Amino acid sequence: MVVRQIVIDIPETVFLAEGMDEAMFARELRTMAAVKLYELGRLSSGKAAELADMSRVEFLLSLKEYRVFPLESELQDLEESLA
Repeated sequence: MVVRQIVIDIPETVFLAEGMDEAMFARELRTMAAVKLYELGRLSSGKAAELADMSRVEFLLSLKEYRVFPLESELQDLEESLA
């Protein structure tokens, strides 16, 4: 698997406000990006889990923390097919 690195400049005051070190903040940022991209329908749950560096099941279970309904896109697809 090819991995690419993206560098984002984050002001130190953000780390201080969040009370996190760089590694913790980076993990949280990856997870939040994965959740949002999944919520918008831009990534499948499998790809979002890959971005968040967790299993698909772990990712789907973590969605409740972000108030995102798991399988939302699957539910929408089903509703559209029934309409």
